[in-house]
Amino acid sequence: MAAALQAIRCFTFPTTPSAHQVHGTSSASMFHENGRRTRTRRSLHIRAAKPETVEKVSHIVRIQLALSPDVALTPESKFTELGADSLDTVEIVMRLEDDFNINVEEQSSDNITTIQEAADLIDMLVEQKS
Repeated sequence: MAAALQAIRCFTFPTTPSAHQVHGTSSASMFHENGRRTRTRRSLHIRAAKPETVEKVSHIVRIQLALSPDVALTPESKFTELGADSLDTVEIVMRLEDDFNINVEEQSSDNITTIQEAADLIDMLVEQKS
């Protein structure tokens, strides 16, 4: 058993924080007193969007992509599956920003792939704004 523990310890390399970690710009790693690095994960707690937000996002997506009324839209509908390319997605996000009077950062907009994700982000940004 001791040999097995020693083998495992060989793969846990002591590290020292780099300059960006010392200055607090890296939140992906955490250092313990013994100098060993462990990885942490960020978790976002996003509440599900209000039904009226999902409905308004669906309406905007339908207009921006010129979808006919017979195309079924659900919260799980992916923009790409509806025929959107990257430019369409940017235009959808711009329209959402205008209609909801919010500002979506580029990093956040890259993560919007479904109607539900857009609605969740919108409700979160509107709540933060007030």
